[in-house]
Amino acid sequence: MIRVQVPATTANLGPGFDCLGMALELYNVVEFSKIHHGLVIEIEGEGSGELPRDQKNLVYRAARRVFEKTGYDPGGLRIKLSNNIPLGRGLGSSASAVVGGIIAAGMMSGASLSRREILGLACSMEGHPDNVAPAILGGLVIYTSVDGEINWLKIDLPAGLKVVAAVPDFPVNTREARENLPHMVTLRDAVFNISRAALLVAALQKGDFNLLGTAMDDRIHQPYRSGLIPGYKKVVSAARLAGARGVAVSGAGPTIIAMADGNYKLIAEVMKETFRESGVSARSIILDPNPVGARALEVI
Repeated sequence: MIRVQVPATTANLGPGFDCLGMALELYNVVEFSKIHHGLVIEIEGEGSGELPRDQKNLVYRAARRVFEKTGYDPGGLRIKLSNNIPLGRGLGSSASAVVGGIIAAGMMSGASLSRREILGLACSMEGHPDNVAPAILGGLVIYTSVDGEINWLKIDLPAGLKVVAAVPDFPVNTREARENLPHMVTLRDAVFNISRAALLVAALQKGDFNLLGTAMDDRIHQPYRSGLIPGYKKVVSAARLAGARGVAVSGAGPTIIAMADGNYKLIAEVMKETFRESGVSARSIILDPNPVGARALEVI
Protein backbone atom coordinates (compact mmCIF):
# COMPACT_ATOMS: atom_id res chain seq x y z
CA MET A 1 0.00 0.00 0.00
CA ILE A 2 1.19 3.49 -0.88
CA ARG A 3 -0.04 6.64 0.85
CA VAL A 4 0.83 10.18 -0.27
CA GLN A 5 -0.06 13.40 1.52
CA VAL A 6 -0.44 16.57 -0.57
CA PRO A 7 -0.98 20.07 0.88
CA ALA A 8 -3.47 22.73 -0.11
CA THR A 9 -2.04 25.76 -1.85
CA THR A 10 -2.85 29.42 -2.34
CA ALA A 11 -1.73 31.07 -5.56
CA ASN A 12 -0.96 34.66 -6.56
CA LEU A 13 -0.96 36.14 -3.01
CA GLY A 14 -2.23 39.35 -4.56
CA PRO A 15 0.29 40.73 -7.07
CA GLY A 16 2.12 37.51 -8.00
CA PHE A 17 -0.32 36.46 -10.70
CA ASP A 18 0.77 33.10 -12.16
CA CYS A 19 4.21 33.33 -10.56
CA LEU A 20 3.78 32.95 -6.75
CA GLY A 21 2.24 30.19 -4.68
CA MET A 22 2.32 28.96 -1.09
CA ALA A 23 1.69 25.52 0.43
CA LEU A 24 -0.63 25.27 3.44
CA GLU A 25 -1.08 22.68 6.19
CA LEU A 26 -4.39 21.30 4.98
CA TYR A 27 -4.08 17.95 3.25
CA ASN A 28 -5.54 15.43 0.88
CA VAL A 29 -4.29 11.85 1.22
CA VAL A 30 -4.06 9.51 -1.77
CA GLU A 31 -3.80 5.78 -1.12
CA PHE A 32 -2.95 3.19 -3.80
CA SER A 33 -3.08 -0.57 -3.37
CA LYS A 34 -3.20 -3.52 -5.75
CA ILE A 35 -6.29 -5.70 -6.16
CA HIS A 36 -6.93 -8.73 -8.38
CA HIS A 37 -8.57 -6.81 -11.22
CA GLY A 38 -10.44 -3.67 -12.18
CA LEU A 39 -10.50 -0.17 -10.71
CA VAL A 40 -12.05 0.68 -7.36
CA ILE A 41 -12.10 4.29 -6.15
CA GLU A 42 -13.26 5.23 -2.67
CA ILE A 43 -13.69 8.87 -1.63
CA GLU A 44 -14.27 10.34 1.80
CA GLY A 45 -14.45 13.96 2.88
CA GLU A 46 -14.59 16.87 0.46
CA GLY A 47 -16.15 15.99 -2.88
CA SER A 48 -17.28 12.53 -1.80
CA GLY A 49 -20.71 13.13 -3.29
CA GLU A 50 -19.61 14.64 -6.60
CA LEU A 51 -16.19 13.36 -7.69
CA PRO A 52 -16.20 10.52 -10.25
CA ARG A 53 -15.32 7.02 -9.13
CA ASP A 54 -14.27 5.71 -12.53
CA GLN A 55 -11.54 6.38 -15.09
CA LYS A 56 -12.62 10.04 -15.27
CA ASN A 57 -11.30 10.61 -11.74
CA LEU A 58 -8.47 13.14 -11.83
CA VAL A 59 -6.19 11.15 -9.51
CA TYR A 60 -6.53 8.10 -11.72
CA ARG A 61 -6.00 10.15 -14.90
CA ALA A 62 -2.76 11.54 -13.42
CA ALA A 63 -1.64 8.06 -12.38
CA ARG A 64 -2.36 6.71 -15.85
CA ARG A 65 0.03 9.30 -17.33
CA VAL A 66 2.80 7.83 -15.19
CA PHE A 67 1.87 4.22 -15.95
CA GLU A 68 1.93 4.99 -19.68
CA LYS A 69 5.23 6.85 -19.38
CA THR A 70 6.92 4.01 -17.50
CA GLY A 71 5.24 1.11 -19.30
CA TYR A 72 3.89 -0.23 -16.02
CA ASP A 73 0.65 -2.21 -15.84
CA PRO A 74 -0.82 -2.04 -12.32
CA GLY A 75 -3.38 -4.74 -13.06
CA GLY A 76 -6.18 -4.16 -10.57
CA LEU A 77 -5.99 -0.88 -8.65
CA ARG A 78 -7.72 0.40 -5.56
CA ILE A 79 -7.56 4.15 -4.91
CA LYS A 80 -8.76 5.67 -1.66
CA LEU A 81 -9.00 9.44 -1.40
CA SER A 82 -9.28 11.21 1.94
CA ASN A 83 -9.99 14.82 1.03
CA ASN A 84 -9.78 17.82 3.32
CA ILE A 85 -9.20 20.52 0.68
CA PRO A 86 -12.46 22.18 -0.44
CA LEU A 87 -13.29 21.75 -4.13
CA GLY A 88 -13.42 24.72 -6.49
CA ARG A 89 -12.55 27.24 -3.79
CA GLY A 90 -9.11 28.42 -4.92
CA LEU A 91 -7.10 26.21 -2.56
CA GLY A 92 -5.54 23.84 -5.07
CA SER A 93 -7.81 20.81 -4.82
CA SER A 94 -7.25 19.78 -8.44
CA ALA A 95 -3.49 20.31 -8.14
CA SER A 96 -3.50 18.11 -5.06
CA ALA A 97 -5.28 15.36 -6.98
CA VAL A 98 -2.86 15.55 -9.90
CA VAL A 99 0.26 15.65 -7.73
CA GLY A 100 -0.99 12.86 -5.48
CA GLY A 101 -1.81 10.63 -8.43
CA ILE A 102 1.55 11.21 -10.12
CA ILE A 103 3.63 10.58 -6.99
CA ALA A 104 1.65 7.51 -5.90
CA ALA A 105 1.81 6.01 -9.41
CA GLY A 106 5.52 6.73 -9.63
CA MET A 107 6.11 4.88 -6.38
CA MET A 108 3.91 1.96 -7.39
CA SER A 109 5.63 1.59 -10.76
CA GLY A 110 9.10 1.85 -9.21
CA ALA A 111 9.91 4.95 -11.25
CA SER A 112 12.37 7.37 -9.67
CA LEU A 113 10.66 10.57 -10.79
CA SER A 114 12.57 13.75 -10.00
CA ARG A 115 10.75 16.81 -8.71
CA ARG A 116 11.26 18.40 -12.11
CA GLU A 117 9.65 15.41 -13.84
CA ILE A 118 6.74 15.44 -11.40
CA LEU A 119 6.30 19.16 -11.96
CA GLY A 120 6.43 18.74 -15.73
CA LEU A 121 3.81 15.99 -15.72
CA ALA A 122 1.57 17.95 -13.34
CA CYS A 123 1.83 21.14 -15.41
CA SER A 124 0.95 19.21 -18.56
CA MET A 125 -2.39 18.41 -16.90
CA GLU A 126 -3.04 21.61 -14.95
CA GLY A 127 -1.78 23.96 -17.64
CA HIS A 128 0.27 26.17 -15.30
CA PRO A 129 2.35 25.70 -12.14
CA ASP A 130 0.63 28.16 -9.80
CA ASN A 131 -0.72 25.45 -7.48
CA VAL A 132 1.23 22.34 -8.45
CA ALA A 133 4.66 23.89 -7.76
CA PRO A 134 4.03 24.71 -4.07
CA ALA A 135 2.09 21.45 -3.65
CA ILE A 136 5.20 19.54 -4.70
CA LEU A 137 7.89 21.75 -3.14
CA GLY A 138 6.26 23.34 -0.08
CA GLY A 139 6.95 26.82 1.28
CA LEU A 140 6.61 29.90 -0.90
CA VAL A 141 7.51 29.16 -4.51
CA ILE A 142 8.44 31.65 -7.23
CA TYR A 143 8.24 30.10 -10.66
CA THR A 144 8.64 31.02 -14.30
CA SER A 145 8.68 29.21 -17.63
CA VAL A 146 11.71 29.45 -19.92
CA ASP A 147 11.33 27.78 -23.32
CA GLY A 148 8.66 25.52 -21.86
CA GLU A 149 10.73 24.51 -18.82
CA ILE A 150 9.69 25.57 -15.33
CA ASN A 151 12.34 27.27 -13.19
CA TRP A 152 11.61 27.85 -9.54
CA LEU A 153 12.97 29.13 -6.27
CA LYS A 154 11.57 28.06 -2.93
CA ILE A 155 11.56 30.41 0.05
CA ASP A 156 11.04 29.28 3.63
CA LEU A 157 8.49 31.41 5.43
CA PRO A 158 9.05 33.33 8.69
CA ALA A 159 7.98 31.96 12.07
CA GLY A 160 4.69 33.25 13.40
CA LEU A 161 3.05 33.72 10.02
CA LYS A 162 -0.33 32.06 9.58
CA VAL A 163 -2.92 32.19 6.83
CA VAL A 164 -6.60 32.66 7.69
CA ALA A 165 -8.73 31.31 4.84
CA ALA A 166 -12.38 32.37 4.62
CA VAL A 167 -14.00 29.77 2.39
CA PRO A 168 -17.46 30.57 0.93
CA ASP A 169 -19.90 27.73 0.38
CA PHE A 170 -20.00 28.18 -3.40
CA PRO A 171 -17.35 27.25 -6.00
CA VAL A 172 -15.76 29.38 -8.71
CA ASN A 173 -14.72 27.78 -11.97
CA THR A 174 -11.06 28.63 -12.56
CA ARG A 175 -11.45 28.75 -16.34
CA GLU A 176 -14.41 31.13 -16.12
CA ALA A 177 -12.58 33.33 -13.61
CA ARG A 178 -9.60 33.52 -15.96
CA GLU A 179 -11.84 34.44 -18.88
CA ASN A 180 -12.94 37.54 -16.93
CA LEU A 181 -9.40 38.94 -17.05
CA PRO A 182 -8.25 41.50 -19.62
CA HIS A 183 -5.86 40.40 -22.36
CA MET A 184 -3.87 43.62 -22.04
CA VAL A 185 -2.89 45.75 -19.03
CA THR A 186 -1.53 49.26 -18.88
CA LEU A 187 2.13 49.96 -18.27
CA ARG A 188 1.14 51.69 -15.05
CA ASP A 189 -0.68 48.61 -13.74
CA ALA A 190 2.18 46.34 -14.81
CA VAL A 191 4.69 48.43 -12.87
CA PHE A 192 2.31 48.53 -9.90
CA ASN A 193 2.19 44.72 -9.75
CA ILE A 194 5.89 44.18 -10.39
CA SER A 195 6.81 46.48 -7.52
CA ARG A 196 4.32 44.84 -5.14
CA ALA A 197 5.38 41.30 -6.04
CA ALA A 198 9.03 42.15 -5.47
CA LEU A 199 8.18 43.84 -2.17
CA LEU A 200 6.08 40.85 -1.08
CA VAL A 201 8.90 38.35 -1.62
CA ALA A 202 11.41 40.59 0.18
CA ALA A 203 9.02 41.20 3.08
CA LEU A 204 8.40 37.49 3.58
CA GLN A 205 12.10 36.68 3.36
CA LYS A 206 12.90 39.27 6.02
CA GLY A 207 9.83 38.59 8.13
CA ASP A 208 8.71 42.23 7.85
CA PHE A 209 4.97 41.81 8.27
CA ASN A 210 4.38 45.58 8.29
CA LEU A 211 4.93 45.65 4.52
CA LEU A 212 2.37 42.99 3.64
CA GLY A 213 -0.60 45.35 3.45
CA THR A 214 1.01 47.30 0.62
CA ALA A 215 2.81 44.31 -0.89
CA MET A 216 -0.37 42.26 -1.41
CA ASP A 217 -2.16 44.92 -3.48
CA ASP A 218 -2.95 44.01 -7.08
CA ARG A 219 -4.39 45.58 -10.22
CA ILE A 220 -4.13 42.72 -12.72
CA HIS A 221 -6.65 40.10 -11.61
CA GLN A 222 -8.37 40.84 -8.29
CA PRO A 223 -10.38 43.87 -9.49
CA TYR A 224 -11.95 41.61 -12.14
CA ARG A 225 -12.44 38.53 -9.98
CA SER A 226 -13.79 40.34 -6.93
CA GLY A 227 -17.15 40.75 -8.66
CA LEU A 228 -17.58 36.97 -8.45
CA ILE A 229 -17.33 37.13 -4.64
CA PRO A 230 -20.26 38.81 -2.86
CA GLY A 231 -19.05 40.98 0.03
CA TYR A 232 -15.44 40.94 -1.16
CA LYS A 233 -14.56 44.53 -0.24
CA LYS A 234 -16.30 44.29 3.13
CA VAL A 235 -14.49 41.05 4.02
CA VAL A 236 -11.11 42.51 3.04
CA SER A 237 -11.72 45.66 5.11
CA ALA A 238 -12.97 43.69 8.10
CA ALA A 239 -9.95 41.39 8.05
CA ARG A 240 -7.56 44.33 7.99
CA LEU A 241 -9.38 46.06 10.85
CA ALA A 242 -9.15 42.83 12.86
CA GLY A 243 -5.36 42.77 12.47
CA ALA A 244 -4.61 41.01 9.19
CA ARG A 245 -1.31 42.14 7.70
CA GLY A 246 -2.34 41.51 4.10
CA VAL A 247 -5.43 40.16 2.34
CA ALA A 248 -5.93 38.63 -1.11
CA VAL A 249 -8.09 36.36 -3.23
CA SER A 250 -6.76 32.80 -3.08
CA GLY A 251 -6.11 31.69 -6.64
CA ALA A 252 -9.24 32.25 -8.73
CA GLY A 253 -11.35 32.48 -5.56
CA PRO A 254 -13.80 32.59 -3.99
CA THR A 255 -11.68 31.95 -0.88
CA ILE A 256 -10.12 35.06 0.62
CA ILE A 257 -6.88 34.67 2.55
CA ALA A 258 -5.50 36.92 5.25
CA MET A 259 -1.86 36.75 6.34
CA ALA A 260 -1.40 37.43 10.03
CA ASP A 261 1.06 37.16 12.89
CA GLY A 262 -1.56 37.39 15.65
CA ASN A 263 -5.32 37.79 16.32
CA TYR A 264 -5.89 34.70 14.18
CA LYS A 265 -9.19 33.64 15.78
CA LEU A 266 -10.58 37.17 15.70
CA ILE A 267 -9.68 37.59 12.04
CA ALA A 268 -11.24 34.22 11.21
CA GLU A 269 -14.48 35.05 13.00
CA VAL A 270 -14.72 38.54 11.54
CA MET A 271 -14.22 37.30 7.96
CA LYS A 272 -16.80 34.56 8.39
CA GLU A 273 -19.33 36.93 9.95
CA THR A 274 -18.80 39.61 7.29
CA PHE A 275 -19.46 37.06 4.58
CA ARG A 276 -22.64 36.08 6.43
CA GLU A 277 -23.77 39.71 6.53
CA SER A 278 -23.35 39.75 2.74
CA GLY A 279 -25.61 36.72 2.38
CA VAL A 280 -22.82 34.18 1.96
CA SER A 281 -22.32 31.16 4.21
CA ALA A 282 -18.60 30.60 4.80
CA ARG A 283 -16.17 28.80 7.06
CA SER A 284 -12.84 30.07 8.30
CA ILE A 285 -9.71 27.96 8.64
CA ILE A 286 -6.49 29.02 10.38
CA LEU A 287 -3.53 27.42 8.62
CA ASP A 288 0.23 27.30 9.00
CA PRO A 289 2.37 27.40 5.86
CA ASN A 290 3.54 23.93 4.85
CA PRO A 291 7.34 23.82 4.49
CA VAL A 292 7.86 20.44 2.79
CA GLY A 293 5.19 19.88 0.15
CA ALA A 294 3.90 16.46 -0.89
CA ARG A 295 5.38 13.45 0.87
CA ALA A 296 4.95 9.71 1.19
CA LEU A 297 3.34 8.63 4.46
CA GLU A 298 3.58 4.87 4.07
CA VAL A 299 4.81 2.21 1.69
CA ILE A 300 4.05 -1.44 2.41
